[in-house]
Amino acid sequence: MVEIGGGVVNKIKVSCMAVLAVALNCAGVAFGATAVPEDMVLVPRGSFIMGSDKRDESKTTQEFGNTKPWYLDEHPSHKVETPDYFIDQKEVANRQYRDFVAQTRRNPPAYWLQTGYMLVLGMDKVAAQERDKLANLVTKVFRLDVDTRAMDKEQLLAAIRKRLDYMDTLPVVEVSWHDAEAFCRWAGKRLPSEVEWEKAARGADGHEFPWGDTWKAGMSNSGDESWEDGVAPVGSYAADRSPYQVLDMAGNVSEWVDDWYQPYTGSDYASKDFGKTYRVMRGAAWGREGHYAISLFQRGAYRFYLTPDSSHADLGFRCARDAAPAQADIKGVQ
Repeated sequence: MVEIGGGVVNKIKVSCMAVLAVALNCAGVAFGATAVPEDMVLVPRGSFIMGSDKRDESKTTQEFGNTKPWYLDEHPSHKVETPDYFIDQKEVANRQYRDFVAQTRRNPPAYWLQTGYMLVLGMDKVAAQERDKLANLVTKVFRLDVDTRAMDKEQLLAAIRKRLDYMDTLPVVEVSWHDAEAFCRWAGKRLPSEVEWEKAARGADGHEFPWGDTWKAGMSNSGDESWEDGVAPVGSYAADRSPYQVLDMAGNVSEWVDDWYQPYTGSDYASKDFGKTYRVMRGAAWGREGHYAISLFQRGAYRFYLTPDSSHADLGFRCARDAAPAQADIKGVQ
């Protein structure tokens, strides 16, 4: 049994790779990139087209009142090589993040208190409440559209549990870059780089959108859709699927990645915001005002940035992991 990056890999049936033969002694140790961790997908090694050479010839930036010029920080279109790596198929959900909060005592997102989701960490205490207090929770905290007058205690608890079960499936939001980075590290993973995120979204051929090169309405949760919480349960849009089967990269929530906001090598664009002040976020989101419905934001090459302590109701993240850990990351090997 070999412990790798905090997790346990067991019974991976693949021959020892030459580069690890000496280090692992090839003594019954089974390891390989084809053993994909649960809830992740493998993005295979190779090149892909990153960035673009597009320009806002029609001056649409001014029409929509954007201060950030469109496309220019994507320049130039260039080929990038990557090794094998894993990336989460779906955005990190509340259910996963609650385990992190419970174990590390990290402050939860503020909306957990506002929406009642925080109670998921203490359902034994909720169940001990009197019926009238539960009715108050249902109507004033969870704001469920039910007639509590006709419900007994068990029915009220069932309604609360049903709501919490649904909220489990929503992507966690209102987390800073620091929160996202800490979660991924706690999970034995890391935030994806811009390169990794964009390749996972666009595929080797550098498609405009995860599903291809033609924009289509309704393919993702990005402004025109209607969900009670704004966000949809992770993985709800089968059409928002990249060539590597990664979901929700063109909608639902924008996502933190690891990088500082910097120009690409060979860029013809200069920005005062380049440097080590802002972290990059990728992908479109459901958008509270509908501006994210613009197809520009759903493009795999689109970049945006915020200070790393920022948090928003349509900003979450997913994690990545090396497919071939360095020897320093391999623990428990004799």
